[in-house]
Amino acid sequence: MVLLRRLLDIEGSESIDKKPLSNGDVYIGSFKGTLPHGKGKYIWCDGTVYEGDWEEGNITGKGQILWSSGAIYEGDFSGGYLHGIGTFTGLDGSEYRGAWRMNIQHGLGRKRYSNLDVYEGSWKEGVNEGCGRYSWNSGNMYVGNWKGGKMCGRGVMKWENGDVFDGFWLNGLRHGSGVYRFADGGYYFGMWSMGLKDGKGTFYPAGTKHPSLRKWGSSISCDGIGRNLLSHGSSINSEEVRVPKPKVLGILSKKMSINRISRDPGRLSQGNALLDEKWSLCNPAGEFIYREPCMSRTSEEGQSGVQINSTVVYEREYLQGVLKNEKVRGTEPSRKTKQRNKFHVKGVKRKSCVDIFKGQRSYYLMLNLQLGIRYTVGKITPVPMREVRDSDFGERARIRMYFPRKGSQFTPPHYSIDFYWKDYCPMVFRNLREMFKLDAAEYMMSICGDDGLRELSSPGKSGSIFYLSHDDRFVIKTLKKFELKTLLQMLPNYYSHVGKYENTLVTKFFGVHRITVRGGRKVRFVVMGNMFCTELRIHRRYDLKGSTQGRYTDEDKVGENTTLKDLDLEYEFLMDKLLRKSLFKQLSLDCRFLESQQIIDYSLLLGLHFRAPEQLRAILEPPATMLNDAGLPADGINSQGHPLIPPKGLILVTHEPGFVSTAPGPHIRGNTLKAYSLGEKEVDLLLPGTGRLRVQLGVNMPAQASHKMMQDEEVDTSEIELFEVYDVVLYMGIIDVLQEYNVKKKVEHACKSLKFDPLSISAVEPQLYAKRFLDFLHKVFPEQP
Repeated sequence: MVLLRRLLDIEGSESIDKKPLSNGDVYIGSFKGTLPHGKGKYIWCDGTVYEGDWEEGNITGKGQILWSSGAIYEGDFSGGYLHGIGTFTGLDGSEYRGAWRMNIQHGLGRKRYSNLDVYEGSWKEGVNEGCGRYSWNSGNMYVGNWKGGKMCGRGVMKWENGDVFDGFWLNGLRHGSGVYRFADGGYYFGMWSMGLKDGKGTFYPAGTKHPSLRKWGSSISCDGIGRNLLSHGSSINSEEVRVPKPKVLGILSKKMSINRISRDPGRLSQGNALLDEKWSLCNPAGEFIYREPCMSRTSEEGQSGVQINSTVVYEREYLQGVLKNEKVRGTEPSRKTKQRNKFHVKGVKRKSCVDIFKGQRSYYLMLNLQLGIRYTVGKITPVPMREVRDSDFGERARIRMYFPRKGSQFTPPHYSIDFYWKDYCPMVFRNLREMFKLDAAEYMMSICGDDGLRELSSPGKSGSIFYLSHDDRFVIKTLKKFELKTLLQMLPNYYSHVGKYENTLVTKFFGVHRITVRGGRKVRFVVMGNMFCTELRIHRRYDLKGSTQGRYTDEDKVGENTTLKDLDLEYEFLMDKLLRKSLFKQLSLDCRFLESQQIIDYSLLLGLHFRAPEQLRAILEPPATMLNDAGLPADGINSQGHPLIPPKGLILVTHEPGFVSTAPGPHIRGNTLKAYSLGEKEVDLLLPGTGRLRVQLGVNMPAQASHKMMQDEEVDTSEIELFEVYDVVLYMGIIDVLQEYNVKKKVEHACKSLKFDPLSISAVEPQLYAKRFLDFLHKVFPEQP
């Protein structure tokens, strides 16, 4: 009656009435004609009540709904949906206050969970996405980026014990580069994969001078984000919650469901995929409690009584959390380094082919690439599929377009500079993409999507610039004029070769383009498949030509992603005999093709992913837990005093198509290989704890890497290599196939032969180059005895 008296005071022409429904529901309020309009109250037969604004039969405006379970929402509605700003209080005491869209948390919002955990930040389609802060009731806190409800991108995790990790995340796990700062002042700079240290890193004990943290980018401020988060206009997202739209009158009896709104609010704190299962929320830094004891000259990280003003640091390399090797070095520069720095002369900067873009060159070039490729693919894709003709390789097989900044009848406006676009042999490359099983829409999204391209490095010797698509599937390289000419000349034979041999290891080309800017300056580039498109971390990269002159890398220049050369290779690889046979059969065919095109200077790009056997993790167990689950001592010795034999880090199993990934990418084309060890059956590669992969030529190929002592190699007593044999996964392909043996190379051969062994230099005639290349690879991949 109180509500009724209040409704009677409402001004307006709407009538006020009480209307019981046949199903037992009741509506009390204003009507406009036969539809609820204005203020009203709807009572479902189970006790659920909505009170608030109506608009022509729809719940729209401000209101409150109280479910029979006790859950409450108060805020904005639109068309029967929770839409706008509102507060939802769950029956378990959890509370969300923020933006909603169509019954789903979407926008900026703050949620306090029933266990008193708090998330404040951006939500999208019901899950945490964007920038946000999550605070655990234990005192731990994460501030950074989220995607799909999981920590993803750059972020900072601070534990209640004072430890901090600042770096990159993927699916709730540390993944990529980062810095772990210990509460006692020690630092570890390194790489992580799926929550585990994986790759090279450096540990600086407390009291040791470490590099500036600015190299890792500006740190995310835990305090600043909390203050400013809700003042930003970006959209937010959280747990998925949906409420069916209530219908008018009789249909209103199908009241809004809160099943998805009141989903378990403690999900972020209950050991799901958001955090590694090994991270207990009571002690998420558990894996760091022992502070990573060293194997030799131990400097316990995080222990009391650490060295002050220490001059020793530890360069380490990990394989999925297992320490592979460690090198102890001092922080004081050597005499050789001091002399080099003292007499250092700044080198002349090599001019890049894209310096025409000045300070914005990278942005403008990437934008132009995306505009041009989107236009070309969109223009050629609707053309009916047909076999290529000779004319498709000719001079007239081009697509040309002018892209003015203001846009035109055929092109959109853009923020780059005016440019002319040329696409070479569009029908040929359209068919190549089809041959390589690339979908046109996915190809465009990979290169032209909102995430853009990433520049891999600054210009090298050739002045070329490399870009990588955001999903790592495609590499874009700028070309010199002679390289473009060589590619177009060999294109008919290349098309025939890759069509005939689907397991070819020669670089996969997907498109060749050119942009021309003011003054007639040109940039040419080619789109290729990324041979290292894999979720596995590539621990070593080698560029192998088979020559020896100058084929080594200065130790001072070796980094995490450095591509090493022939003389740097310290392993030989034993493979299943049938896999090896397939490899060299295709290598011979590819070399014969390149020889026929008078191509030299090509190389085998080889990527290694090392696998760490599970039992070797016992070596890194903290001293307090000397026995692992199997009752074995943590030092890797069994009770009889014999070294433990590590289990296989990878296993070959019979191929089953339904159990391996068929995600599109540069590697989707090609046969599944057969292995002799499994009765010459097609095989998959099973990686314990990681997944199951299809074995193809040059992709996911298993092998054993045996460490070999290099000629004249001195044993470094400060460096410890734990193992001599590793299980590895190999990725490989033939790259740099655009250098002809022309007059310039013949002159280079003649000149260098006067000073060096003619067989040791790279510039030799194509037949000799191919033979030397294959002979060298036979040594790298020797036959099993």
